[in-house]
Amino acid sequence: MNVLIAPNAFKNSLDAQGVAEAIAQGLQQSDLNCTCRLFPVGDGGDGTGSLIIKHLDGQIISVPAHDALGREITATFGWVDNSRTAIIEMADASGMRLLKPGELNPMLANTAGTGELIKQALDKGADKIIIGMGGSATVDGGAGILSALGMLFYDTDGRELTPVPAQLIDLAMVDIGPLDKRVFACDITILCDVDNMLLGADGAAAVFGPQKGATAADVVKLGAMLKKFAAIALQETGKDITHIQYGGTAGGAAAGLHAFLNAKLVSGATHFLELTGFEASLQNADIVITGEGSIDEQTLQGKAPAVVAALAKRRGLKVIGLAGKVAIVYSEALNQHFDMLRSINIEPTDLATALKNTHTNLVRTAMEIGNLLALSN
Repeated sequence: MNVLIAPNAFKNSLDAQGVAEAIAQGLQQSDLNCTCRLFPVGDGGDGTGSLIIKHLDGQIISVPAHDALGREITATFGWVDNSRTAIIEMADASGMRLLKPGELNPMLANTAGTGELIKQALDKGADKIIIGMGGSATVDGGAGILSALGMLFYDTDGRELTPVPAQLIDLAMVDIGPLDKRVFACDITILCDVDNMLLGADGAAAVFGPQKGATAADVVKLGAMLKKFAAIALQETGKDITHIQYGGTAGGAAAGLHAFLNAKLVSGATHFLELTGFEASLQNADIVITGEGSIDEQTLQGKAPAVVAALAKRRGLKVIGLAGKVAIVYSEALNQHFDMLRSINIEPTDLATALKNTHTNLVRTAMEIGNLLALSN
């Protein structure tokens, strides 16, 4: 049996490659006579860029940059020479994983480091830039990126503002004249792992602000800042970024780059699978195993396991979904995507323990599934 193993990362425990390897290990320990092909996938979240670089045989380039709090770091981006394409992972410069938990503060954090990576890619001659925006520590509407590329921000008295939300709450005008003109000749694609809009109860500040350290008072200020930023973007560019799908990605950075850099916002999972030629890998598969940390009806809103399952189903393949947590209520929509959904946790446990045991539980669950498949054959 040819098994295609195509999982997303299990957030905060194992990256997609590690998940795929654990599943393969379990299958190989089972009674199933199988050949495993590993095709870890991403949807724009933290780690997606690394997978794209690997799939496209790109090289890793190290450059100086700054983290979300403005400290000097060494960051990386991917480079695919034959297509002059740069692959940038926002988390590599502006990510939460670069900060200690006590340092998270979206009022003082910005995305300038990611802008520095874009500038380095332009210096290298990029014609295309692909940005995975998951895992950022910021809610600045992309102001830091735009600042690193030359854009200036001012209050009502004409004083220049540092592009952090604590100052941008006083934003009154911008100067787009100094923006690096090379960026407009470059095709910029942003892989979005959420479909939230910029403002409102489901917007960037309300939903993602608390995850990045914002207090309730901060959320109100961040929302007000993004509303001002959107109004100025409409005035300067004619684009209303308050109603675009994916605009809330990465604290509104997706919306800001769409407005001022003409960046294209796409479903991260769909674009990833197209870019990496995933459908071709289905040709010799007998069954597909996918998964991520949690699978429920929200997974069907463009998350990687659902997109993998939909493509597999078009070819009439059986699909097994593994997750730390699965929906316990019957769902016809989920059943149309997955022939089997299994939690890798065999008993109720606290989150910290579940995360710690992800690898072990994946191996065990995959072995059990392998034995079941061997019996059915």
